[in-house]
Amino acid sequence: MTINKQKWEKEILDPFIKKTPERQNEFTTVSNRPINRVYTADDLAGFSAEADLGLPGDFPFTRGVYPTMHRGRLWTMRQFAGFGTARDTNARFKYLLKNGQTGLSTAFHFPTLMGYDSDDPRSRGEVGVCGVAIDSLKDMEQLFDGIPLEDVTVSMTINGPAAILLAYFVATAEKQGCNLNKVGGTTQNDILKEYIAQNSYIIPPEPGIKLVVDTIEYCAKHLPKWNPVSISGYHIREAGSTAVQELAFTIYDGLEYVKYSVARGLSVDSFAPRLSFFFNAHQDFFEELAKYRAARRIWAREMRRRFNPQNPNSMRCRFHVQTAGCSLTAQQPENNIIRTTLQALSAVLGGCQSLHTNSMDETLALPSEKAVQIALRTQQVIAHEAGVVNTIDPVAGSYFLESLTNKMEEEAMAIIKKLDDMGGMVAAIKNGYPMMAIAEASRVYQRQVETKEKIIIGVNDYIAKDETPLEILKISHEVEQNQVRDLQRLRRERDQTGVREALDALTTVIKGQGNVMPPLVACAHTYATIGEIAAVLRKEYGEYRDPGIF
Repeated sequence: MTINKQKWEKEILDPFIKKTPERQNEFTTVSNRPINRVYTADDLAGFSAEADLGLPGDFPFTRGVYPTMHRGRLWTMRQFAGFGTARDTNARFKYLLKNGQTGLSTAFHFPTLMGYDSDDPRSRGEVGVCGVAIDSLKDMEQLFDGIPLEDVTVSMTINGPAAILLAYFVATAEKQGCNLNKVGGTTQNDILKEYIAQNSYIIPPEPGIKLVVDTIEYCAKHLPKWNPVSISGYHIREAGSTAVQELAFTIYDGLEYVKYSVARGLSVDSFAPRLSFFFNAHQDFFEELAKYRAARRIWAREMRRRFNPQNPNSMRCRFHVQTAGCSLTAQQPENNIIRTTLQALSAVLGGCQSLHTNSMDETLALPSEKAVQIALRTQQVIAHEAGVVNTIDPVAGSYFLESLTNKMEEEAMAIIKKLDDMGGMVAAIKNGYPMMAIAEASRVYQRQVETKEKIIIGVNDYIAKDETPLEILKISHEVEQNQVRDLQRLRRERDQTGVREALDALTTVIKGQGNVMPPLVACAHTYATIGEIAAVLRKEYGEYRDPGIF
C-alpha cells in the first residue's frame, strides 16, 4: 500500500490536532533541528539503500565498521580513571578489572596535561585532583605495576604532552619486558581540538601538529597495535557545540592529520587503519545515533575522495564514546544514572568500539568506588540483559533515523567545505571560526535552559527542595605533599648527567626537524620529568598564547 502523507495530514492529523492541542508545538533536537510529526519514505528521497546504507562492514560503513559488530564481539568497557598518586590509581585500575572492565583509560591531573611537574608553583592545589599525577617514568611504572601491558589495552587522555607520556609508556613496557608488537592502546593526542575547545596546549599549532605526525610515524614503525591519535569530538561537545559541529570539526581534524602525515611521506595505508575517534553521547537519543552513522559515512567517503587508500581499514571510522559529562547535574544526582544509561544505549546502538559511562557523582567530584561500579554495571546490563546486541544494527531503515542521518551528513559537509575554503583547520583556528561557532551554540542552548524551552530535570523543572548530599571522593592535601616529596627524592637519586645529555640530544633533534619520539623515549629512561622535557619544547618551539578571539 502506498502511503499518502499529505492526505493523511489533511484528513486525519489536522482534525485530530484540533481536538487534542496538547503537545502540538514544534519540537527540535538538542541541536535545534526541527523534527517532523511523522516520517515516511517521502523523507528519504534520493536515498539509496545500497550506496548510503549497505551492510555492516561494507563501504561506506553506515551500519558499522565490521561485519559482525557486537553480535561477534562486545565493545571494550573502558571506564575513565585517575586520581591522586600513581599508587592510588593503580589500585582503582585493579578494582575495575576485578569487576569486569575490559580496558584501562587514564585521566591525568591538570599539571600533567599542561606539561608541569607537581612541585611547580603553578601546580599548587591541583596535584591529583582531576586525575593522576605523572611526573616521570617512576610514576608510570607505579601506575601499571602488576598490570601486564601485553594483555590489557590502555587509553591515555593526554594531548599537549602526548608524545612525552607515550614515551613514558613505551619505556614502562620495555622495562616490563613486553614485546612492543603486542602492546595495544591509544593516546588521545588530538592537539587541534585543544586549540578549539579544551585549551590544554603547550606549543603553537604548527609544531603541535608536527609532534602528532611524529607519533603517527613512530607507532607505524614500532607500535603496530597502538592508536597514535584518537580524534576527539568529546571536548568540542563539552565546550557547547551542537552535534553537527562536533561531527564536522572532529572529522575535519582527522583529515588534517592524514594530510600532514601524507605530506611527511607516509603511505596513507601505513597509518590510517590505526587512527581512531572519540565522540560524546549527549542527550538526544536519535540525534546521537544519527551522528555516529553519519560520522562513519563521511569519514569513509572523504578518505576515499582525498587520499585514495587501498586498504578498507583506512576508511573505517572506529570510535570510543563517553557519555556527556556536561549533561550531568549536581541536583538530584541519582538522575544521572538514567541519563547515562540512555546515552550509553545510543552509543551501543550507534556501533561504538569502546565505551565509558560517567558516574552519577562526577559533576561533584572524581567518582567514588560505588558510583563507578554502578556506571560499569550499566554497560554490563546493556550488553547482557537488554537484547540490543543480538542482531547487528537493529535501528537501520527507520525513516526518521535515516532521514536525520542524511541531514546531519549534509550539514556537516557544509562546515567541512567552509573549513576547506578557509585553508584548513589551523587557518580557521587563527581566525577564531570554530571557537566562535561553539560559543554561539553554547549561548543559544543556555538561553533555552533559562527560558525552559529545554527542560533539565531537577535543574529548571521538577526541582526537589530537600536533597541528601552524596558522599564524594575528596583528595587531601597530603596527596600533593607525598607526590612532591617523592619527585624531589627522584631528582636527588637519578643520574643527573644522563638526564642532561638526554635533554640536549632532544634539543638537537628538534633543531634538526627530526622525529622526537626516539629521544623522548631516551629521556624517559633517564627519569627526566615531564616539566623538564616540556621546557625544552617550549624553548625550541615557543609557547602558545590564546589570541582571545571571541
